[in-house]
Amino acid sequence: MSLPLEGLSALVTGAGRGLGRAEALELARLGAAVVVNDFGQPGRDGSGNASAGPAEQVAAEIRAAGGTALAHTGDVSDFAQAREMIESVIAEYGRLDILVNNAGILRDRMVFSMTEDEWDSVIRVHLKGHFNTTRFAAAHWRERSKATGAPVYGRIVNTSSEAFLAGSAGQPNYAAAKGGIVGLTTSTALALAKYGVTANVICPRARTRMTEDVFAGLARPADGGLDPLAPEHVAPLVGYLASPAASRINGQLLVVHGGMVAVVERPRVRAKFDSKQDTFSHDELDALLTPHYAERPAGETFGAAEVLRLSRE
Repeated sequence: MSLPLEGLSALVTGAGRGLGRAEALELARLGAAVVVNDFGQPGRDGSGNASAGPAEQVAAEIRAAGGTALAHTGDVSDFAQAREMIESVIAEYGRLDILVNNAGILRDRMVFSMTEDEWDSVIRVHLKGHFNTTRFAAAHWRERSKATGAPVYGRIVNTSSEAFLAGSAGQPNYAAAKGGIVGLTTSTALALAKYGVTANVICPRARTRMTEDVFAGLARPADGGLDPLAPEHVAPLVGYLASPAASRINGQLLVVHGGMVAVVERPRVRAKFDSKQDTFSHDELDALLTPHYAERPAGETFGAAEVLRLSRE
């Protein structure tokens, strides 16, 4: 019996630890040959010297289990290194079939205290990093499709966050980057569909190096069972979205954690108001909108409360 991803090749970024590691292991378990990318800096804020250690350890773990894997230590935020990253997969395995973008850093600060570098660095690694690898993977799939005159196999799974959905007071850079990744994904999905490529995005909730303080108050199971916040709850969805079974899923946003997957709808119009004259006046808007929002909980963001309620059930 063949495995779902047998004969396919994958690149997983930020795969030396946490979610990326679990995703790389899952893709390999399902039969894919995996390039494990991780820049290897020890600080979750992107500080410290780059190291091949984390990527090498995960690649070795895959090989020890009978899979095929190579380590790569390129920086996803560097355009040239991202190109080389994609080219290395193609050189080793003949083509790229699956791209999982997961690399990221945190530099948390309230918006009134954030420095320019704290903003730029998070946008660069998360949003630009997703774009860089996507750009060269997309070019590869387009060229292959044009050469054969037929669709090719291509899967992109990007990583957003519930910080984008509901906001996160101390993470304006991170929330903005994760929102941008959703926009990048839906645009990419439309652009590449005719070539046979799908692009989807997940909002995972997991206990990792990046979220250790967020979930510090939530204890692990006392009986030694699987942590509800373990990255291993997220990895199966990534494996599924990377597989042939998910060929009809494109441009979608899914929240995933602890044995739960929620499919998020695109924003919908909740209410509509028309001016009774050529254009709105201040008084008319006050008469229409003020009562509407007076009936809603203070500070509620658009649509996010319902998504979070579903994801917690």
